Amino acid sequence: MEAMMSGEERKSFRGSTVAAQTNVRGRYSAMLCAAMAICCCVPGVAQERSGTHSDAMPSRAAVVLDSMPHAKRIGEVALSPDGTQVAYVVDGKLAVIPAGGGPSQAIAVEGGLALHDVAWSADSKRVAFIADLPGDVPAAQVWTAGMDGSALTKHAELKGYVATLRFSPDDSKLALLFIEGMPRVAGPLQPMTPLSGEIDEKIYEQRIATLDLATNHLAQVTPADMYIYEYEWTPDGQGWVATAAHGAGDANWYVARLYFARAQSGEMREIYKPKLQIADPRVSPDGKNVAFIEGLMSDEGSTGGDIFVVPIAGGAARNLTPNIKASPSALAWTGPERITFAENVDGNSGFGSVSVAGGAVQTLWTGEEVATPAGTAWAPGRSFSGDNVITAIVRQSASAPAEVWAGPIGNWKQLTRLNADVKPAWGEMRIVHWMNGGTRVQGWLMLPKDFAAGKTYPLVVNVHGGPSAACMSRWDERFMGPQSAMGYFALCSNPRGSYGQGEAFTRGNVKDFGGGDYRDVMAGVDELLKKYPIESKRLGIYGHSYGGYMTMWAETQTQRFAAAVAGAGLSDWLSYYGLNDIDGWMIPFFGASVYDDPAVYAKSDPMHFVKAVKTPTLILVGDRDGEVPMEQSVEWWHALADLHVPTKLVVYPNEGHWFVKPVDARDYALRTLEWFEEWFAKAPQ
Repeated sequence: MEAMMSGEERKSFRGSTVAAQTNVRGRYSAMLCAAMAICCCVPGVAQERSGTHSDAMPSRAAVVLDSMPHAKRIGEVALSPDGTQVAYVVDGKLAVIPAGGGPSQAIAVEGGLALHDVAWSADSKRVAFIADLPGDVPAAQVWTAGMDGSALTKHAELKGYVATLRFSPDDSKLALLFIEGMPRVAGPLQPMTPLSGEIDEKIYEQRIATLDLATNHLAQVTPADMYIYEYEWTPDGQGWVATAAHGAGDANWYVARLYFARAQSGEMREIYKPKLQIADPRVSPDGKNVAFIEGLMSDEGSTGGDIFVVPIAGGAARNLTPNIKASPSALAWTGPERITFAENVDGNSGFGSVSVAGGAVQTLWTGEEVATPAGTAWAPGRSFSGDNVITAIVRQSASAPAEVWAGPIGNWKQLTRLNADVKPAWGEMRIVHWMNGGTRVQGWLMLPKDFAAGKTYPLVVNVHGGPSAACMSRWDERFMGPQSAMGYFALCSNPRGSYGQGEAFTRGNVKDFGGGDYRDVMAGVDELLKKYPIESKRLGIYGHSYGGYMTMWAETQTQRFAAAVAGAGLSDWLSYYGLNDIDGWMIPFFGASVYDDPAVYAKSDPMHFVKAVKTPTLILVGDRDGEVPMEQSVEWWHALADLHVPTKLVVYPNEGHWFVKPVDARDYALRTLEWFEEWFAKAPQ
């Protein structure tokens, strides 16, 4: 259950975290939580905000939120195979810049359409990209252009959802993922289609299609009953390796298997059935092996696990990174026998490499800032060898907004200065560690803006989504940044279940939601209270998705929090199992369905302990959320109201698990700040 972000910040987490931080059904990056506006489709739901009227006096929280800097968001980068050019997308606009530095060349199509899913030709002379057409029903154009913007050519206009372009090795064709006639943008984070009438769900399968660049002929290739998630051409151009599953795409990613698909017939042959989830399949240069990441993953696109390799002909898969104390998130073959990968290392970014023959993992670079190889960002080609691998990355931190960099790993050169004049309006970010018994936990603490010795401050605990995810040092204009600007400490911890400390740690909350993970978070609060001037009576907790669940759970276990904000929270496992659109995620975490083993769910169920709640709680949710349906929030709100706990429910119309409307995103963030401000002011001194 991934944490939410605004539409511009996220979506396309489709594929590895390489593509993950740029593309899960279209445009899905990083890991925050977005915000929203109001609806009265549920009795008692808050009405239109008086603060939105021009004659109203803005709250202090509104002034702070509106004073936040606004950095341009880099959606994806793509490095040409020869390592000389970098294509990047900023707010839907495409440009190409030399990897060694220099002026950029903009590429645009008529009508100023938003562009995405950039791919380079094998000869590094052309780029392909998708242009989304306006409207409520997905439709898109497929274009190619020279790297200088010349020879701009529209090859297709397709009705349906289109993503993930890939040139064939001989550059004669483009492969793409296509859901013909899809009535909405694909993906579990998107607003779901409301149920109506007799329910006989039509399954829209995502297939690999090919587009002949000479004739513009489009052919659907893979079978109509298979949903393709990720794919890559084999070096001979005769087919693809792909992750795929039968049935509905949103729910069945969790049971996807690895296949080989023939480019001529579409015939698919199973290569490997994983024990857990798989992502980022990559074919070796000789076409004999496939590398991929397998691990416990709660959300498509939020990738972490171990690196495996399996013969493309089939056979036993080998784990190349057993017991690694990190979470690989994206990989590339950088030689016939070598794999280079991006990873989360104890909350930091890192790059490493490993031999296919096995042996020790080599660390190439680690750093506090987030350095993401977003998109087709690797150039291991013929002119590079060993670990002198060229990458194009998006680099950011809590103190520096995103820019494009390129070069050998660890020796990148900054290419863009899109945000050169944008400075943080919040306090210092620090990495922190603490112990919960024998478990070492890591997190990120942002100090209050203008922090001064001798003063005391409130603390807001932020719980990330997932749980298979992680807090990192990111540029944050919506949550931790504004919390700091309000004069609060802001903590985001990575308890067991998170990425960054290896697969065993990520599996640490299996059959134990709200157990060790909750204690890890609270141990961090206790440690910070010892080391920082935090007011123990003015603690707040906030989270969205899994973070929303943890917020609801925490207030059943303690009354230490003065205020809580639960975004898209999960309140009742029994009803949740029957309502959500992605119930496949639950089996690896709980071992069985809620019908087969209700006890393992009951011990982690907030509703079983709701009578212990005393914390004032703001509840925020989209009315078309398929991952954590609105009814979960309504149920929690109803229970708290019945128990006379101060509470407010805000339902945002036509929003899913992540929010597409900027006005809703702002409202969500503003209400969160105002809730903490109100209840911190009422807390005893």
